[in-house]
Amino acid sequence: MSATESPFENDPAFPLHRGGKIEIRPTVRIRDTAGLSLAYTPGVARVSSAIAENPDLAYDYTWKSNTVLVVSDGTAVLGLGDIGPLGALPVMEGKALLFKEFGGVDAVPICLDTKDTDEIIRTVVAIAPAYGGINLEDISAPRCFEIEQRLQDLLDIPVFHDDQHGTAVVTVAALINAARVTGRELGDLRAVMSGAGAAGVAVATMLIDAGIGDIAVADTKGMIHHSRDDLTDVKTLLASRTNRSDVTGSMVDALAGADVFIGLSSGSVPEEAIASMAPNSIVFAMANPTPEVHPDVANRYAAVVATGRSDFPNQINNVLAFPGIFRGALDVRATRITEGMKFAAAKALADVVGDEVRPDYVIPSVFDPRVGLEVSQAVAAAARAEGVARL
Repeated sequence: MSATESPFENDPAFPLHRGGKIEIRPTVRIRDTAGLSLAYTPGVARVSSAIAENPDLAYDYTWKSNTVLVVSDGTAVLGLGDIGPLGALPVMEGKALLFKEFGGVDAVPICLDTKDTDEIIRTVVAIAPAYGGINLEDISAPRCFEIEQRLQDLLDIPVFHDDQHGTAVVTVAALINAARVTGRELGDLRAVMSGAGAAGVAVATMLIDAGIGDIAVADTKGMIHHSRDDLTDVKTLLASRTNRSDVTGSMVDALAGADVFIGLSSGSVPEEAIASMAPNSIVFAMANPTPEVHPDVANRYAAVVATGRSDFPNQINNVLAFPGIFRGALDVRATRITEGMKFAAAKALADVVGDEVRPDYVIPSVFDPRVGLEVSQAVAAAARAEGVARL
């Protein structure tokens, strides 16, 4: 084996990643001294001076208006867990690639070598002036909740934790259409969800706000309910808003007669539990790469089945949401991403499917060219309606 060869080259993922997946390219070319004097000194000094006097001009005369900072500390990467900042870097590069491919948004991946909440917040605040938005990624719960909230309080640009809100937007969109397939609305459904991490809390919260009939959430110790005395602050708040039927015990028990199962954990669900669900049930088994219940098994009992995988119908994938959400937010120079903007994104995604909705098509393909445009326009309109748009 030569010095330049790698033992991983037989795996097609490695050659694709060699040298990284993104690069920075100029938007203008310098071919003579006149161009150099405009792009850099002395011409750049006039632009810098103007921005110093009026900071809003940075949106017009720098990359700020179209650039997002993607931030991770590597503590909750995919299903790999805490693999550190270097291990997280290929994923953050991938995120930046998807921002550009599906939203036309430039993104810069930053992997921080610290798990300290205060240090992460100080670092992001210090470098935030160069960016039009912050996308937090793969930061473990419960720290991710505090980091997002404090950063949004400190900054006047959108701060968005995609593991939470991107997942929630796409899940709500898919469930709106899945309910339509079965002749129901969200308000008719009783859901049981496995997983009370960042994504689970966000999905449950958004579904409640969207009007779901009821949703009960399970963590590793069973169903979350108000009588438990071992809940974190986040789960205590969740208990106060969910599980109106006061279901206790195991998630398997709770699934009996339920209309919807939403899987956001790495556990498994036995076939008999899926079989015990109500007629015309809906199963979203979103653990990746191994769903909580195999789609072939779920399809024996459920009217609609979705996963997080691309090799089965109805892939619930965050890339359907975050590029368009940031595209819309950047286009109107939004100061934050509100709950109304998230729901507008979910509704837009559901509407892309429209009258074509069917059991194997409740959410559009990530390659549907309508997705980014419809989501971004809906988000921009919602930002203006909610008073967080500068344009």
